[in-house]
Amino acid sequence: MTVIPRDSHNISRKDISKNALKVLCRLNKAGFEAYLVGGGVRDLLLGKKPKDFDVTTNATPDQMRKLFRNCRLVGRRFRLAHVMFGPEIIEVATFRSHHEAEQPVADDSNSSQRGQHGMLLHDNIFGSIEDDTQRRDLTINSLYYSVADFTVRDYVGGLNDLQQGVIRMIGDPETRYREDPVRMLRVVRFAAKLDMSIAPETGEPLPRLAILLNDIPPARLFEETLKQLQAGYAHHTYLKLREYQLFQPLFPIITRYFTEQGDSNMEKIILQVLKNTDNRIHNQMRVNPAFLFAAMFWYPQLEAAQKIAQESRLVYYDAFALSMNDVLDEACRSLAIPKRITTLVRDIWQLQLRLSRRDGKRAWKLMEHPKFRAAYDLLALRAEVENNHELQRLTTWWGEFQVSAPPQQKTMLNTLGDDPVPRLRTRRPRKRVPGGQRRDHSNDA
Repeated sequence: MTVIPRDSHNISRKDISKNALKVLCRLNKAGFEAYLVGGGVRDLLLGKKPKDFDVTTNATPDQMRKLFRNCRLVGRRFRLAHVMFGPEIIEVATFRSHHEAEQPVADDSNSSQRGQHGMLLHDNIFGSIEDDTQRRDLTINSLYYSVADFTVRDYVGGLNDLQQGVIRMIGDPETRYREDPVRMLRVVRFAAKLDMSIAPETGEPLPRLAILLNDIPPARLFEETLKQLQAGYAHHTYLKLREYQLFQPLFPIITRYFTEQGDSNMEKIILQVLKNTDNRIHNQMRVNPAFLFAAMFWYPQLEAAQKIAQESRLVYYDAFALSMNDVLDEACRSLAIPKRITTLVRDIWQLQLRLSRRDGKRAWKLMEHPKFRAAYDLLALRAEVENNHELQRLTTWWGEFQVSAPPQQKTMLNTLGDDPVPRLRTRRPRKRVPGGQRRDHSNDA
């Protein structure tokens, strides 16, 4: 263990949540060890403002509940205490020890259980702070700050890795990934977020073990994917996921359409929408995951619609509707995308078929649709990545129409005949007869 005294680090109590300090001080006063740990310590050392503050202690969850009236216990796999201070929650975890090979599951017992491939299903073995350091995932997240003497404790070389900009797994990486495959995604996410490199021994097993992510519940993968895409570093994260072959378990449909050159319209739109998302987040603007998924899955969905139309000879609109269901159903098998999001994705996609139909009152009605703006943004992205002159003209027209006064809008609608824009095919392909001649339907009964 290395102890960094107060005069050798930059952490100050004024930068720590008052509620986290209350929890730490009360635990210390009651005779327990208690430390600020994890991302809060890491970010403070980096001079950043932490998103939240986590505490670790030798007090058990039941002792926490007795000590804090505003405490509730959560979690089955890892038993945690949440101390509630209005909207702020201070998460407190008891020091964890090394798991045993296999033990029967008992929710309140000090036990662990492994599943297939070595994955930990239940892990509530309590131990000392020395044990706890070895159970954490990354060295940079295993630094402990004490309010008792204002020191930082480093048991695994985390401070050096933080200074060198290295993401390193504690312990044997392959064993740790098998215990919890989501750790592979965390390695990539922190490397992208903190602009750090991944230690060779930490990165080497990632492509080999990526298949283990298929054993993770889709709901948990969805939550982890949102963290990857909505943290402000989605573009860099995407490139890292592809580099370490971790993108496929999350988005198998999209991966099927990757090209060697990486220059397909689908790959271009993914890069652009992720860059745009990062810019919005860094400018404190809201982002909608439905728009992200609508853009990322647009070209696989479009190709699926064209294939269904050709094979079934359905009207294109019907084929388009079927392809939406097929693509989203398959996507949800990997990521449990909630219905509230898939419903919005469908709205954005369906509006793509309607944006070229602007005559009469259609343009005004389209602008009243709740997802019109998202649909317009997707149209603009399509025009940009396809470098399509007609789509660019349509995007420009809608951009001007939205900001124009009603008299000017009426003039724009009256002159639509001078600005024709091809539509996505919406009619059933005409049948052909042998010899290549089109069938004459004029005399059909």
